[in-house]
Amino acid sequence: MIKEIGAFEAKTHLSRLLDEVSEGSTIYITKHGKRVAELRPPEVKRQKKAKFGCTKGSGFYMAPDFDAPLEVFKDYM
Repeated sequence: MIKEIGAFEAKTHLSRLLDEVSEGSTIYITKHGKRVAELRPPEVKRQKKAKFGCTKGSGFYMAPDFDAPLEVFKDYM
């Protein structure tokens, strides 16, 4: 559902408007009849899963001493 609302009314009823937006509504805020802002739910981005074996090949490098203790921590070991 798309709705237009004036800036003063949006300021007065922001909490209610946020509830409507969380339910999926889009609300345009107007100033002197012109749209100046849009309230809508954020886009949900799906993160891709890494495929098995994706680090094989020439594009990935791990140093042989990757998991060796750091020099600055030698005093604590």
